[in-house]
Amino acid sequence: MRRGLRFVPLALLLAVVLELAVFVGVGRALGFGAAVLLVFAASLLGLVLLRREGMRAWRGFRSAAAAGQPPGGQVTDGLVGLAGALLLAVPGLVSGLVGLLLLVPPVRRLARAGVRRTAERRVSSMVAGDLFGPRTVRVRQGAPQPTPQPERPVVVDGGRPIEGEIIEPGRH
Repeated sequence: MRRGLRFVPLALLLAVVLELAVFVGVGRALGFGAAVLLVFAASLLGLVLLRREGMRAWRGFRSAAAAGQPPGGQVTDGLVGLAGALLLAVPGLVSGLVGLLLLVPPVRRLARAGVRRTAERRVSSMVAGDLFGPRTVRVRQGAPQPTPQPERPVVVDGGRPIEGEIIEPGRH
């Protein structure tokens, strides 16, 4: 089992306990009927937004693919939008608030950047390039570094091509 997956049941249990505690608190403050109505309205809004965000994500993906552009930006934006709508659709006040926050443009941009960084770390460089396009590299200007002299190529097996596989460090 992967290291992070063993905490999933505990996290789900804590999420349910948190949802119940917030619901009881809101129920005491506003009344039980108002709390139930609030949860129902949030779930209904989430279901409506789920369809809208799904269609929006699909259209963005198709337009990027048709234009020959890397679809990674549209895919990550669609995933964040769908996650926000899904969290809003799940009955609960805390999950609804988190889902609503994921639909707010500045928060959505931050989440989209996080999803992109995570995806770039978990897939190979080639796949990340296909999804998100060429990576940008920051270069600091300062004192010029000495230019290394090119090494002479090593001739192996009489100069004939040999088969091999390039393995990135840390990936197996």
